[in-house]
Amino acid sequence: MLGVLRRKAASGASSASVYGKSLYKLKPAVPTPRPCSAAAEEIIHYTRGFGGARTFCHLPFAGPMKTLMPKREVVGILQQDVNMQIWSRSSSSSTEGDIVEAVVPFMGESISDGTLATFLKKPGDRVEVDEPIAQVETDKVTIDVNSPEAGVIQKFIAKEGDTVEPGTKVAIISRSGEGATHVAPSDEKASQKAPPPPPTPAEEKKEKPTPKTETTPVVEKAKGSPAPPPKPSAAEPQLPPKERERRVPMTRLRKRVATRLKDSQNTFALLTTFNEVDMMHFFEKHGVKLGLMSGFVKAAISALQRQPIVNAVIDGDDIIYRDYVDISIAVGTPKGLVVPVLRNAERMNFAEVEKEINTLAKKANDGTISIDEMAGGTFTISNGGVYGSLLSTPIINPPQSAILGMHSIVNRPMVVGGEIIPRPMMYIALTYDHRLIDGREAVFFLRRIKDVVEDPRRLLLDV
Repeated sequence: MLGVLRRKAASGASSASVYGKSLYKLKPAVPTPRPCSAAAEEIIHYTRGFGGARTFCHLPFAGPMKTLMPKREVVGILQQDVNMQIWSRSSSSSTEGDIVEAVVPFMGESISDGTLATFLKKPGDRVEVDEPIAQVETDKVTIDVNSPEAGVIQKFIAKEGDTVEPGTKVAIISRSGEGATHVAPSDEKASQKAPPPPPTPAEEKKEKPTPKTETTPVVEKAKGSPAPPPKPSAAEPQLPPKERERRVPMTRLRKRVATRLKDSQNTFALLTTFNEVDMMHFFEKHGVKLGLMSGFVKAAISALQRQPIVNAVIDGDDIIYRDYVDISIAVGTPKGLVVPVLRNAERMNFAEVEKEINTLAKKANDGTISIDEMAGGTFTISNGGVYGSLLSTPIINPPQSAILGMHSIVNRPMVVGGEIIPRPMMYIALTYDHRLIDGREAVFFLRRIKDVVEDPRRLLLDV
């Protein structure tokens, strides 16, 4: 903060000219300059602003006279800057120096609130800087609430299941660890069970007439007919409870997935076309898993560039064509389906695609993927084959216009060169918005993917 130190200084121009260059301005000499009282010089130390600012008074000089800005103006500017810095940190620190508050961070432009899913720590636990202490579940991702300082958790302000917004206080943390013992869970339960102290005789006299005035409305409410229980809406019927069943609330992510998929069915004119791919090349060259996704991503990019209508989208009465390719990869996680995006996938080679997919998939399963990494996307690839799916009709991910479904590789008898031999085959499916994409473009698109996967040399030769 601001500290004012005083020291004696000899009169002359040397001292002021050294320290006062940035705050002085030249003025004509005046006949009777006002000397400093007691020949003192004031030094204001402000390490984050202007450094050291000295001599906020008039000093006599030989030659042109230099006059300082009035001291109250400079101090006002410095004080305003200090207040701004203090305000910027008030969201995670209280006025007391030992206590800090952990708050819900900013969750994204399109997310206004979330549900406090779980606490990762307990009152009395030691935490480090930026260590997660709780998790907030939104309709897109799970966000960690981190500790702003190292210390000991005194108590939790919110509880699991609460709806919280950015800036909501979640926990109180003591830097020194003092005062954390009295808020342990056992102490909290004991304090809740402890009966209140008996009232004094004077308080009993004051409290006696109070219930008399409240008895009348209570009796009237008892005599009146009870309010009817709320009826469940027709859209969401409540099933009667049965034995060996339990009711669990849906997570926000599951609600969001359900809403978006139903909106997709209600909005798009969904149609699916199928084909099959001979995976002998991948099976012989790379094995079943290595290079599989990167091969299909590169094949999809080639098909999108040849059929740009599949990469487009309807917006009102217009069609938006995208001159870039952002591939969304559907990833199933224990908490639900998430769709991270490969940005500018047309600029990536096979190795870069495979590396980025593995990185995003790991983040999705760990719950550390961000909203920005899932936003956007012009085309989606869903690989149900990793779960053993033989055939399916995927649903479009709005606001896209098509989605490619991959399936499991199965040995099937195929006719090759007039002979029936077993070949590793995969069914592929393309679901598209028939309002925008005709069957001709859809079939050509899927045929291009088949040709490139079966013979990747077509990418190099562009045939």
